[in-house]
Amino acid sequence: MALRDVAKQADMTTAKAHPYMVSFCNLGLVKQDPDNGLYELGPFALQLGLVCLQRLDAVQEARPELKDLAAKTGQSVAIAIWGNMGPTVVAMEESSYPIHVNLRVGAVMSILDTATGRVFGAFLPPKMTEKLAHEENKRLNPEDETKRGHIMKEFEQSLNDIRTHMVAQALGCPVPGINALSAPIFNHDGNVVLALTAMGPAGAFDASLDGDIANQLRQAAQSVSERLGYGVGEQAFS
Repeated sequence: MALRDVAKQADMTTAKAHPYMVSFCNLGLVKQDPDNGLYELGPFALQLGLVCLQRLDAVQEARPELKDLAAKTGQSVAIAIWGNMGPTVVAMEESSYPIHVNLRVGAVMSILDTATGRVFGAFLPPKMTEKLAHEENKRLNPEDETKRGHIMKEFEQSLNDIRTHMVAQALGCPVPGINALSAPIFNHDGNVVLALTAMGPAGAFDASLDGDIANQLRQAAQSVSERLGYGVGEQAFS
């Protein structure tokens, strides 16, 4: 920005704004292009931003959305991370009515059959998820290679759909009568760090990809992602 534009945004005269800009340049918060005189963020501003992003706790940032989403939808909502054993629940807000699902903090979710697992399958690098998916498939279908191939083909197609809709869907699977939707949360590097999952009885849970629960889930996940710095670079240079 030119000095006059900086001054205008700060609601002060250029004469008053100039000493501030000189001081900010000395600190490294801003720098001035020697050719055109325009100001932009300096190296120290970048360092401050990176330190702030590194100190953010993704789970803590997501907790308010967890509670808010559970209250708005009336459904159970969980947060999962990618742990050593796969998708792992680290926080949960239960609905006012019980659902018959053995889900608790510390539970490891199926990567093939759950909405939570598929979110990580869709957005993590394949080298991090493929081995787990194949091992799970072989464990569930040890004697049927043809069936395993069919399951992996369907799994890959579901991952493409998740990348398109930014939400994963599980209808009565792995627990009959329970539906679930899950959305990815990204950090400032564009890496998926959490899955935000809502679930409930099929008769009371709208699992459509364009329904109210799906839309609220996407909005909540996007809000947390933005607080973690996702998309900041694109906005800064747009």
